[in-house]
Amino acid sequence: MSFDRTQPPLVFGEALFDCFPDGAEVLGGAPFNVALHLQAFGARPVFISRIGNDELGARIEQAMTSRGMTTLALQHDPSHDTGTVQVKLADGEPSYEIVTDVAYDHIDAVALPPMPSGGLLYHGSLALRQSDSADALRTLRGRLDPAVFIDVNLRDPWWNKAQLQHLIEGASWVKLNADELELLAPGGDDVESRATQLCDRYGLKAVFATLGARGAVAVSGNGEIDRVAPGAQVEVVDAVGAGDGFAAMLIIGLLRGWAVADTLERAQAFASAIVGRRGATVDAPAFYAPFIDQWGL
Repeated sequence: MSFDRTQPPLVFGEALFDCFPDGAEVLGGAPFNVALHLQAFGARPVFISRIGNDELGARIEQAMTSRGMTTLALQHDPSHDTGTVQVKLADGEPSYEIVTDVAYDHIDAVALPPMPSGGLLYHGSLALRQSDSADALRTLRGRLDPAVFIDVNLRDPWWNKAQLQHLIEGASWVKLNADELELLAPGGDDVESRATQLCDRYGLKAVFATLGARGAVAVSGNGEIDRVAPGAQVEVVDAVGAGDGFAAMLIIGLLRGWAVADTLERAQAFASAIVGRRGATVDAPAFYAPFIDQWGL
């Protein structure tokens, strides 16, 4: 497996709307959030997903075109609705129903367009809950031999440990949180030892573990361990999407060939800025400009 940093990154998975009781509809989905950030940083991602022939699908396509993203690999499904999450509130506490059998569950391997090989392919785990999209991802990985970045997002009951372990076997990088790391590598005594265990078991180039308010840890395949903590003045307005911003900056670092320690610090800085705003993404070039200028993007 080679890694051609000159190729645009491929982002595979769900775009959906969180639908609230008051009628609000918020665009999201971890892969889509990551793709939007990558586009804002000039990485020209190819977003691979499937939407319904409905109003929500049209809004997703419009969000992409308005930001200058290619819709080359955005499929339209005549039989299934665009993905949604129904948010319910009970005594002020939210619960979530991730609606199943929606368009992103049926990404069609046959309809995948020609794409360059040897680049970076990002995907999560939610969009693999049904066989159509799982087959499409398998086809992509087999056809393109990409360097794979897996963003583990375990949403009960929509994940399968055996399937996830099989996917990690062919990956280069894995990002996950501390709870997910403990599920996949239960034998270690702490985050660092579990990440090392996961890295060694699957021959990964690096494992990135996010720790919430405690920051993050990166364990590289050569045994190096890097840590980062948030700054003291981080104001949390909305933590939704912090992990997606973190993942996007990790990918930028991989594409640019940054040192792991620098990548980790910049990912933490960008995630800290995301949590200071409402929403998982920002449709404002001015928000990204200081990072672009500071890091030469």
